[in-house]
Amino acid sequence: MLGYLLIAALVVSLAPPAGAQSSVVILSTTTSTQDSGLLDVLVPIFERRTGYTVKTISVGTGQALALAARGEADVTLCHAPSLETQYLADGRMTNRRLVMYNDFVIVGPEADPARIAGERSVVAALRRIAGAGARFVSRGDKSGTHALELALWKQAGVVPAAPWYIESGQGMGATLGLADDRRAYTLTDRATRLAFGKRVALRIMVEGDRALLNIYSVMEVNPANGPHVNAAGGKAFADFMVSPEVQRIIRTFGVDRYGQPLFVPIAGKREGDVTS
Repeated sequence: MLGYLLIAALVVSLAPPAGAQSSVVILSTTTSTQDSGLLDVLVPIFERRTGYTVKTISVGTGQALALAARGEADVTLCHAPSLETQYLADGRMTNRRLVMYNDFVIVGPEADPARIAGERSVVAALRRIAGAGARFVSRGDKSGTHALELALWKQAGVVPAAPWYIESGQGMGATLGLADDRRAYTLTDRATRLAFGKRVALRIMVEGDRALLNIYSVMEVNPANGPHVNAAGGKAFADFMVSPEVQRIIRTFGVDRYGQPLFVPIAGKREGDVTS
């Protein structure tokens, strides 16, 4: 509850008087884009190019979209396609455009108590985790990652529950830390796992399943959502994210540090054209 109050206070403090042209763009986004370090590179470039100041609110995708729906953000960058399309259909968000993708992986402790290492089917792996009663840490925060995880458990025919199922209620980085402490499995996007690779001993157990594709989109906020929505600033940031310059940056981001890019740029493509 405290976290929600702090977010609300931040949004109120950033809001200009109704009708005023704001130089601040409020971006609501997922913790994975923040934890990966990508925004640390892109935001300063945008600010220099446009004169806008970006204030980033990094939360789960569910919260990021809810903020936008209440008119408390100007643009969103998130990764929950099914949830995003609901907000588009409701008219709360507009102009959804694909930006980039990576993938999710199941990570776990070296001991691998459920014996899932190398399993190609994420659904089969989850069944084995549940069958073994092996610890699994969920974000439990209504994020895009959490939404995918719940959908995968449903496909597996499993209702996860304590004592082996643990909800962190936190972002991806903190969830990885908790899973490492508990020697548990968890579902993570590859970018955050790479960014936290030296801080946790968890290793990749399951990868490559089409169901683990992780697509990020940028959406503009309908100015009808609230009197303080900076529609011009939000559109400027959305246009920036799909620009050739940013797509080139995304294509090589992470290579110098991790030996591989953290994301694959896909601006201008449709979801059906994206392959892992």
